[in-house]
Amino acid sequence: MIVVDQLGTVRTVAGLDVGPEGDGSVMRAAVAVLSFPDLMTADQVVARRPASFPYIPGLLSFREIPALLDALARLGALPDLLLCDGQGLAHPRRFGLACHLGVLTGIPSIGVAKSLLVGEHGPLPHARGSWRPLVHKGEVVGAALRTRTGVAPVYVSIGHKVALATAIDYVLACAPNYRLPETTRAAHRLASGP
Repeated sequence: MIVVDQLGTVRTVAGLDVGPEGDGSVMRAAVAVLSFPDLMTADQVVARRPASFPYIPGLLSFREIPALLDALARLGALPDLLLCDGQGLAHPRRFGLACHLGVLTGIPSIGVAKSLLVGEHGPLPHARGSWRPLVHKGEVVGAALRTRTGVAPVYVSIGHKVALATAIDYVLACAPNYRLPETTRAAHRLASGP
């Protein structure tokens, strides 16, 4: 995992989400690719795959990655940056979904989680763009980031080839109107659909 910027020009950003179907034995992976910086839909795919790994807290990427790799393989072109609905470095093993997927694909990646998994942060001002370091066991593992004024933060962490400050900037750019980035919102709609 590379924790410094190694991005080229970012023209496309992708959101990724996975949802179980039926009794949970099939994973439905969605990838929504948006142009950047205007955040218009450029491509979207859904892939289904039987779950080959049980649900174990902290090891979710092993359950979701196979279907996500299938979905990425179906895209017309790979995106320049992945915004994963989950953790990156802010993980008990320092290797959440965003790290795992970034390393496997070589694509720069960021973890953008809705809830805190590990770490603590100081008081967060209410204004959009405010952030505080997320610290776990004395190490900065991410940031609590306010994407909308007065709304609960998201938790941003490095996945692969993106420094934390850069990750914060991209998450803010991809979340102009809502708490969650447009990439995450688009992928979630796909993953939850029929």
